[in-house]
Amino acid sequence: MKSTKLKIQNKKGLALQAQLELPANQKPNRYAIFAHCFTCTSSLSAVKNISRALTNYGFGVLRFDFTGLGRSEGEFADSHFSANVEDLIAVSEYMAANYEAPSLLVGHSLGGAAVLSAAAKLDNVKAVATIGAPSTVGHVTHLFSHGLDNVKEKGEVEVNIGGRPFKIDNDFVEDFGKTDLPSVVKNLRKPLLIMHSPTDNVVGIKNAEELYLQAQHPKSFVTLDHADHLLSKSNDSNYAGNMIGTWVQRYFEPQENDMLETNGEQLVGHLNLTEDNFTTNIQTKNHSLIADEPASVGGDDFGPSPYEYLNAGLIACTAMTLKMYAERKKWDLQEVFVYVTHSKKHSDDLGLEQEKPGYLDHITKKIKLIGDLDEKQKARLKEISSRCPVHKTLAGGVVFDTTLIED
Repeated sequence: MKSTKLKIQNKKGLALQAQLELPANQKPNRYAIFAHCFTCTSSLSAVKNISRALTNYGFGVLRFDFTGLGRSEGEFADSHFSANVEDLIAVSEYMAANYEAPSLLVGHSLGGAAVLSAAAKLDNVKAVATIGAPSTVGHVTHLFSHGLDNVKEKGEVEVNIGGRPFKIDNDFVEDFGKTDLPSVVKNLRKPLLIMHSPTDNVVGIKNAEELYLQAQHPKSFVTLDHADHLLSKSNDSNYAGNMIGTWVQRYFEPQENDMLETNGEQLVGHLNLTEDNFTTNIQTKNHSLIADEPASVGGDDFGPSPYEYLNAGLIACTAMTLKMYAERKKWDLQEVFVYVTHSKKHSDDLGLEQEKPGYLDHITKKIKLIGDLDEKQKARLKEISSRCPVHKTLAGGVVFDTTLIED
């Protein structure tokens, strides 16, 4: 995944800090905008995880900080709901002028309400997904209700929201009552995916029901079981991102996912060292994969490790080879299970006499065959399993040819 930092000017001339995430091939098929939650920023782990997941579906995803939040210019009091919607429109216009107009909007919490309102004003948006969104814009005012009386008297007060101080004024408060979100949703008439956790104690699940009932078809709902409002667990945000990526394909014409300019090689991988620990995006012509390392060695565990992918190739090749052989022989092989583990073992422990004893790569492969097979057939299939092309490659000598590609 490649990430590019951008500064986008809104209608008030304030610079919005943004990050554009691109697929591993750096050639997105479409673009999306992600709108973060109330008082959050675009650097929230859930925002980054969902954006990363969407890049694996061919999207370029722009996540940005609303006015007065994160690294964007302006004051928080200027970040009322209408301003959030204006920021989204400004970002959409910037993308249309410099890249391509976004076709998908994704919003979290109040950002979900903002993308619904923005989508109603943007013809280029073809689908919308919300996560933990309120059914009314005014829902968030309970977070600073302790300052509402004072703001009417003093005009501007400092309130505590989520343990952080923010200054708000009367215009900020009153703006939340200007948007009739149920009417916006009812008249939207664009594919809508509503995602919500039944255990969300910040924006209750009732909000999802109210939004869903107002929306016209096509509309979908996905429950985020056991997730909290901020999707603080990475498996929850990764799940949400993958569900959005899968769902939205229904509403777009399929496009071929072009390779990087790698002169016809079979795969390409990309690791952004400034943004990720070990998370590496891998792509074939038609498929995207993620490789990572487990948390125990400093990774984020977003995907299988390199050796797990090595094992996976051996497993797939073994199973496919056994299928083809059994079908050719017309044997009753119904299912194949292949279990593989890679490790390092000392030559002495393996009973091997080496000129220079030391640790060797060791792969155990266990095969379970399901079907009406006699012992002779099983023994033959075991023998054939060692003749699959990947097994031969690993067991034989491999000649590598590595070159550097200049920019």
